[in-house]
Amino acid sequence: MAEPDKGPEPAESASESGAEAEISPPEVAETPAAAGVEAAAGPGERGRSPGDAIAGAREVRAPTRGNRRLEALLVAVNADPQVRAWWHMAQVNSERLGMSDHSWVHVQIVLNIALRVLRLLVRAGVEPAMVADHGMRGRDAEVVVAAGALLHDVGMSIHRTDHESFSLFLAERKLRELLADVYQEPERTVVVSEALHAIIGHRRRGEPFTVEGGVVRVADALDMAQGRSRLPVEAGQVGIHSISAAAIDGIEISAGEERPVRVEVRMNNSAGIFQVDDLLATKLRGTPLSDQIEVVATIEGEAEKRLLGEFRLP
Repeated sequence: MAEPDKGPEPAESASESGAEAEISPPEVAETPAAAGVEAAAGPGERGRSPGDAIAGAREVRAPTRGNRRLEALLVAVNADPQVRAWWHMAQVNSERLGMSDHSWVHVQIVLNIALRVLRLLVRAGVEPAMVADHGMRGRDAEVVVAAGALLHDVGMSIHRTDHESFSLFLAERKLRELLADVYQEPERTVVVSEALHAIIGHRRRGEPFTVEGGVVRVADALDMAQGRSRLPVEAGQVGIHSISAAAIDGIEISAGEERPVRVEVRMNNSAGIFQVDDLLATKLRGTPLSDQIEVVATIEGEAEKRLLGEFRLP
């Protein structure tokens, strides 16, 4: 029976070690300025052949900090055409429904945010379930969080309704394939089970009870930076959800002063408070992270941006 790897940590490069690297903006994900408007808003994939859409998607990347198991998972995912086809179909269904991006761009952003939040929590002394419950290591918790983030929305390839449950039966077999060369039994089953818990826990009333599950749930809600949720407004689908989403300019994640993690949401209009309270706060409540993350929403500038000329009922 394979024992958890308790050997020495691999050496980290200078760019991956230290507090400054851990909380620097590039670790979150590519920003609109860095990735371009198309990547920021999510690619338009309807009308493209599956082969073209998958070929045009970039590799999903995240700083691994010498975590070889995390590196192996990312390599396996990026080389797997079925996973990338699920991401493509999730985006196609999102576009059919006029929803915000659920493509590989969303996956990369959630992955990076989740790893950043987890690392800040661990640095502050918070023990993830992989350590507290299984006697494994923090780097195994990173694999669980990454696995959950990478596959949390693959069920959108089938249907939006109950997509979290659909993600479970797609992800269970696939995670065993992706981790076949990374873990032996029984550790592989533990990692897969904890990742599946994170996947089902990201739904609105998912109530995850592990740190890893809470991290994936909150990271999914934090994909709200500028350009990410504005498509419904630009398409004329005006309502409180779309208007509040358009009021979000960006987010910053850093070490908190009173709590391990501080999330600052920058808004251009106070309508963004609905987005913060209805989406983010709902995802945060009832998780092990509810008292570990402080959320601050601020409005930039002296005057609020005008988001709506007029509103008429049908």
